[in-house]
Amino acid sequence: MSSIAIPAAAAAARQRGDRAFLGHPAGLGWLSFCELWERFSFYGMQALLVLYLSNWLFKPENIGNVAGMEALRHAIEGVTGPRTPQQLASAVFGLYAGFVYLTPLFGGMIADRLLGRTKTVVIGASLMALGHFLMAFEASFLIALVCLLLGVGCFKGNIAAQVGDLYAPGDTRRASAFQIFMLAVQIAVIAAPIVCGTLGEKVAWHWGFGAAGVGMVIGLFVYLAGRKWLPPEQSRDKIEQQARTPMSSREKTAIALLVLLLPVLMLSIVGNQQYYNAFPLWSEKHMDLVLLGWQVPVTWLQAVDAAISTITMLLTLGFWKWWSTRRQEPDELTKMALGALIACGAPALMILAAGIAEHGKVSFAWSLAYTIVNDFGFANILPVGLALYSRAAPHRMEGLLIGIYYLHLFVGNIFVGWLAGLLDTMSGQQFWGLHAVLVAAAAVLLFAAKMLFGKVLLPTEKAAT
Repeated sequence: MSSIAIPAAAAAARQRGDRAFLGHPAGLGWLSFCELWERFSFYGMQALLVLYLSNWLFKPENIGNVAGMEALRHAIEGVTGPRTPQQLASAVFGLYAGFVYLTPLFGGMIADRLLGRTKTVVIGASLMALGHFLMAFEASFLIALVCLLLGVGCFKGNIAAQVGDLYAPGDTRRASAFQIFMLAVQIAVIAAPIVCGTLGEKVAWHWGFGAAGVGMVIGLFVYLAGRKWLPPEQSRDKIEQQARTPMSSREKTAIALLVLLLPVLMLSIVGNQQYYNAFPLWSEKHMDLVLLGWQVPVTWLQAVDAAISTITMLLTLGFWKWWSTRRQEPDELTKMALGALIACGAPALMILAAGIAEHGKVSFAWSLAYTIVNDFGFANILPVGLALYSRAAPHRMEGLLIGIYYLHLFVGNIFVGWLAGLLDTMSGQQFWGLHAVLVAAAAVLLFAAKMLFGKVLLPTEKAAT
């Protein structure tokens, strides 16, 4: 099997053992700091989006100001039937949240075949900054979303690929590098709802979107400032050579199984993704968020979730490290199945909360319970799935397979947007009960996949034993 060619300059740097940033190459620090600001802008905008749409932009007196909105609404309602402002807001949010995981597939192709990763990342960051600033104008709302979708597509997968390119194939620091990279994301997820959410809800919507735009501009400058520490581009000749190498039958089978797992992964995330869509809308109506006489912004719930998810991620990593010193650590499919089994408990808890809410507003403690249970489960789903697809993919198709992996988030977020519309037609207990069943079904299917096909997706040396 051919291996990815390492340019001479990069190989020399690796031989010197670059450990300038927490024992890792200096480029990891620049990439992580850039990703922190990009995710700040992304989650700052996302924290406001569904609230902005349902509480302001899609109100009957405002929706006519949005250029092209009538055509989009007609297209959505042609599939779903008439939508209330809340239902339309959830549907548009779901489309946006879904398409941000489709466009990286094309962004990777553009980088690999035309522009290279660096130019593609710069274009992506610039488009995202433009999109955030266009959110300041009601008429350009749909244009802003298009810019953001194209920008994320160019940025997301390619900057993650550059993290991997900092390391030689056998460098054991690679796994911890992605953990550091993800912790930078978690910091952004904590800060973004507090800063952008507070500005948007307490000052003006456009102040929150503007803050997100400023964050993206900072991220772009960080990326450009750290360019000399980033990995060089691969030569086109080596990429074409890899593309011509035929795949083995085992590789073809593994790819087929990874694609077939996507619908199951889609079901596993509905409880987590609903925390950004239906949960804030439900909480706004049914949760007591007054603290010392001050109405806490609903967007702060996402900051709390981000803080807890950081802790649960660290605890999960620590647990599996402890487990591996005593017993054999389970494979990725088993971890993901266990994660889905835990995660289904989060919407199951909300069945109880919805019953209490029939008699008055419920305590903020229910939000904490939801996020703690969900985040322990989700820590074993999304990052573990990314590791599975990265490892099981043939080397020459790793970027493409990671892009394919994101498709479950694309379809899942659209599905979650449709599910959120059921808030207007189902009781709270029925709504959250449906989500618990869907995530539990994913757990069962993942356990079944492990028993039936797990050996094909094991590392080659383990599968041979």
